[in-house]
Amino acid sequence: MENLLYIAAFIFALAFVALVIYLIKVLKETERTMANVANTLEGLETQMEGITTETTILLNRTNTLAEDINQKSQRLNVLVDSISGLGKTITGFNQSLQQVSDSIAGVALENKEETAQIVKWGTIVMELFNKRKSKKNNEL
Repeated sequence: MENLLYIAAFIFALAFVALVIYLIKVLKETERTMANVANTLEGLETQMEGITTETTILLNRTNTLAEDINQKSQRLNVLVDSISGLGKTITGFNQSLQQVSDSIAGVALENKEETAQIVKWGTIVMELFNKRKSKKNNEL
């Protein structure tokens, strides 16, 4: 019976050694996996630093561009206001011209007969002038 006890102790010792060997292998694989994870995280950290730097630069450029657009927008507003004032001036000028044209048309309608006679006399004077001119040209 004592032999059985020794055999059982030996089997237990072998099983324990096998367990320890298996645990050593598992722990070594775990260590290697953790080293790979650590390397991956270091690479990721480096990439994140680069991304953060580029994002900061991009944000600064965006802010500068937004300021530039704001300034140009304000200048454009001044230009639009000026053009609006110019439009009002032109509208006033057109109204003045329309009033002058209406008053001239009114006077012409009131003096219709006199205007017709002036046109006739103007035509006669032009014909006489043209005849005299053609006469002088024929004499030369």
